[in-house]
Amino acid sequence: MIERIKAAFSFRKDIYKEVELDESFTNSAWIIVAVAALLSSMGANAEMIRSSFGSWLLGSIFRAAVSVGGFALSCYIINWLSKALFKAETNFNELVRTLGLASVWNAVGFLGIISVISPALRCATGIFEFAGGIAGLVAWVIAAKEALDLEWGETILTIVIGWVAQAVILWLAGLILARAGLGVVSAIF
Repeated sequence: MIERIKAAFSFRKDIYKEVELDESFTNSAWIIVAVAALLSSMGANAEMIRSSFGSWLLGSIFRAAVSVGGFALSCYIINWLSKALFKAETNFNELVRTLGLASVWNAVGFLGIISVISPALRCATGIFEFAGGIAGLVAWVIAAKEALDLEWGETILTIVIGWVAQAVILWLAGLILARAGLGVVSAIF
């Protein structure tokens, strides 16, 4: 799995075709999605450590769970759209494997934890988190292109719609968790 993660960080498109076909990688893809979501959530909620470690941890876990749900929803939407609009020949698990591996970029969000040292560092880590988000989007498009076997325009359109759906779910969940007193900062990605 480590070699595949390294390949994903280096944007090797052949790794996505490999995991698309490797049915045994499905559980590993879900693990990557969950761990990257938890790391990202921990970084995004880092300021909460100062006031309540328990709220930070619980909020991070809930936010990660919502992120995993958002990921599943995105895979479902991308699968459905690609078939309905472009007659793609793929399935949900192929998308989970390819997009799950591409989701390793979400772990970059953990850099937000540095803001605990000094809030001024949040600006610096924000740049890296933004760059990680862009890299993650590029990785998702490359992964989806391999799984969907569509033209670039069709792939990009399908991914953008899937990401928007995921963003709306995460935003709404962030609002609900914040209202529940968990203080989760709602973020789109």
